[in-house]
Amino acid sequence: MRADAVFKWLMPKEERFQDLFGRSTATLLRAARRFSEIAYSADLAERRVKSVELRGLEHDGDAVTRQIFEALNSTFITPLDREDIRSIATHLDDIVDFLEGVARQLVLFELAESPEALRQFADILVRMIEEIERLTPMIWDTSHEAAIRDAIVRISDYENRADTLYDTVIADLFRAPHRDPIEIMKWKEVYQGLEDACDSCKHYSVVLGNVVIKNS
Repeated sequence: MRADAVFKWLMPKEERFQDLFGRSTATLLRAARRFSEIAYSADLAERRVKSVELRGLEHDGDAVTRQIFEALNSTFITPLDREDIRSIATHLDDIVDFLEGVARQLVLFELAESPEALRQFADILVRMIEEIERLTPMIWDTSHEAAIRDAIVRISDYENRADTLYDTVIADLFRAPHRDPIEIMKWKEVYQGLEDACDSCKHYSVVLGNVVIKNS
């Protein structure tokens, strides 16, 4: 192997990881928007179709995550700590999994309604994930530290809204007179999954914030 080829192999492949994380966040945002379409639909057949599409996006996200891990294994020097890269990739994958899981519940439980709380959760998640998609490319440049902090604060604010929404909707579920207990439990599972998805978005932003502090 030529000396310049060896040197190139040893150097950090920052662009490689930038591209992979860009593909991962773009897939996540598409998944969030597809979930929003599911949440706003009041037609169970349409939800089934869009849930299959969302599952396809989840598989796409898994494929990118595998490529990130393969890149880690084949890169001698990485632009960030290996565990940080692994953690970022894993957290992104977790968010997509939560979205796909909730969509699957809506279909399996045969829930065709589109209540206001479900649509509000979908809106919050789209906003959080739009912030994630803008925030993630900034981690490669320490000059973006202030913008990263601002984005993390905004994501935290959205997560606080989700917490309040969750508390309200669960209280309303159990206060509703003459409501079928099975239906209550189905919707509780759905809203718990949405709350978990919002928590996962916030955890992801904290991970990125810690990475930036470590490398500043």
